[in-house]
Amino acid sequence: MSQKFFSLLFCISILVSCKEQDKKLGDFKVLPEPQEFVVSGVSELSTGAIENYYSDSQIDPSILGTNLKQIKPVEDVTAAQLVLTLNKALDISAEGYSLTISNGQISITGKDQAGLFYGLITLEQLLEDASEQQVNLPLCTIIDYPLLAYRAIHLDVKHHLQKTDYYYELMDKLASYKVNAIILEAEDKMKFKRQPIIGSADALSLDEWAKLSDYAAARNIEISPLVQGLGHASFILKHPKYKELRDDPSSDWAFDPLNPKTYDVQFDLYLDAIEATPHGKYLHVGGDEVHTTGRNSGKSALELQLMWLDKVSKFAEEHNRIPIFWDDMPLKQAEVYAPMFQPEMTQQQVDSVWDKNGHRLAAFLDQFPKNCIYMRWNYSSPEALGNTKTMDWFRENGLQVMGATAGQTRWVLMPQEESNIENIKSFALSSIESGSHGLLLTLWDDDSPHFELYNRGIIFFSEYTWSGEKRSNDALKTAYRQREFSHTMADGSNAFIDSLEKPVIFWKNALLKGNKRNFLASMDNALEEGVIDLPVGNQQGRWSEKYAPRLHQASLIIKQTDSIAAIIEEAKSKAIRNSYTLEVYEQVNNMTAVPAKLLLGLQAYDAAQSPDEKTNALKNLEELRKDFVSHRRELEDVYGKTRILNKPDNYILDQDHHVHLANQSINFDWQFYAEMLFFEKLSKQLDDAIYLESSDALKK
Repeated sequence: MSQKFFSLLFCISILVSCKEQDKKLGDFKVLPEPQEFVVSGVSELSTGAIENYYSDSQIDPSILGTNLKQIKPVEDVTAAQLVLTLNKALDISAEGYSLTISNGQISITGKDQAGLFYGLITLEQLLEDASEQQVNLPLCTIIDYPLLAYRAIHLDVKHHLQKTDYYYELMDKLASYKVNAIILEAEDKMKFKRQPIIGSADALSLDEWAKLSDYAAARNIEISPLVQGLGHASFILKHPKYKELRDDPSSDWAFDPLNPKTYDVQFDLYLDAIEATPHGKYLHVGGDEVHTTGRNSGKSALELQLMWLDKVSKFAEEHNRIPIFWDDMPLKQAEVYAPMFQPEMTQQQVDSVWDKNGHRLAAFLDQFPKNCIYMRWNYSSPEALGNTKTMDWFRENGLQVMGATAGQTRWVLMPQEESNIENIKSFALSSIESGSHGLLLTLWDDDSPHFELYNRGIIFFSEYTWSGEKRSNDALKTAYRQREFSHTMADGSNAFIDSLEKPVIFWKNALLKGNKRNFLASMDNALEEGVIDLPVGNQQGRWSEKYAPRLHQASLIIKQTDSIAAIIEEAKSKAIRNSYTLEVYEQVNNMTAVPAKLLLGLQAYDAAQSPDEKTNALKNLEELRKDFVSHRRELEDVYGKTRILNKPDNYILDQDHHVHLANQSINFDWQFYAEMLFFEKLSKQLDDAIYLESSDALKK
């Protein structure tokens, strides 16, 4: 008989047993999924019965969640409902644990202190499910351990900060999903002591970052800094004091690697960042997306890159940090980069590129620092044979390599492609298969969605890096909804996030000519070059004909956002936890409906035949403008509960070479430029033509 048949018989036997005992077996979903989780029935232990614990180590269960807050230590193991034991000889990997729930006691044995901590995290999830479903804990045995040792998320705060309390709550959330590291990209949101001009007025002090690092370390999360160096240096080089250090005097993007003063500044920033992250193991030095001129030195871009990398890697080693370096530029300079982003290429085609150009890397192999980790970032096609080939090249040449996937790249309003689930999964599984040490989940703030909307991708990342692929995508999303909100939200009828992607995609450019939202702030004539054309009063119907596909899509978007709004409203009444996340999604949904309604409002004006119809259409557009103002205010109120929306008044914006939306104004206007310009253009056209036709009627 099949394994599925035996599993079915096992489940039936449990249900029969539970019925006989008049007990109910709850629906328990642990995230990440344990390696082994065997349930044999229902225990005698309710959540309220866990009063005392015995431990042979220095761990305090009361810092975790809500269900263990009242637990007290006892010295007699027989008086404890929870027994915590360290056993370094436990035959599992580091951070692993075993958890057993019997009728009268819970036993957690950790391979190490982290293993004990994660065993308690799992117990907290079981208690949470049992409590809200009003059932006893299951009789069960769990054997669990991570498949990747280093499971890091990228905390990018360069364009704005959250309120400080939010970061402490974030550490608790990351710990609850067994994330054990953070790469912190602070840029000018760190109040540097050695180069104080660089820190923004709203930056956190080194002590404040260090306190957060302490708090994270108590939850088995190691924070290491990322200080952009050779390129991405606008936050430094925008200041007049550092202009002499620019590689190109007209650009604030890159340092001159030949200028000794470059290293004086960078090393000062490194020292401060190390002080701010006292538990960190790494120093990420950046180094991506930069071409240096060489200043007539005769040195190639590759030589200059490796010269800089050698200096900063030696500095990191001298200060007991392992340097991490984005690996893209040497690969581009050697012309072996493209195959990593062409998954359609065969192995033969990939090998051909390397056979032709690989010698360009090999020629400089001795100059690649051996103490450095080369971070192979790929956010779209980690499964490409070219990506695997590159990672193998590093390993075969005695260099350390680690992958970086993404939960957020250049998506507006919210992460898309199902929180990038397939690429996160692919890179996690290939990293496990290759024996890699770990993986980084980048969470770029370039277009600055609310951080709450990154959580689902973080949870997917935690699942795949800890457990591998043990659940289907749908099962993982179900577990996400149960863990984040409540068991009443687990059912698929409560799912709405994936459905919100189309309205968000439509919103970005619905009122624009082409894909221009990111470029509006830099256009000389954004009203004409960027904003969609408007109906002309004496050309009835032509505008609607021209934009018929967009208008059809707008009608569908309104139906979709109405449906999503209903689901979110019901979800808010069901959720036991994290209702704020739902509020943020609600604001995104409300905002995405705005341009669709405006387009249909313009269609009504374009179709109007009588003065009264035109007047009514204009009144409707004015009401939609008021709705937009109201929606914006409401969104800012919700976002502002956790986010600092505005930069300081004296903040200097950089040259924005990568057109980051969040870098285009010191207030929150950047989020709404398209809508603001649309209404400005509409107002001008009304004043110049349409309004004159109906002004008397409107005055009445």
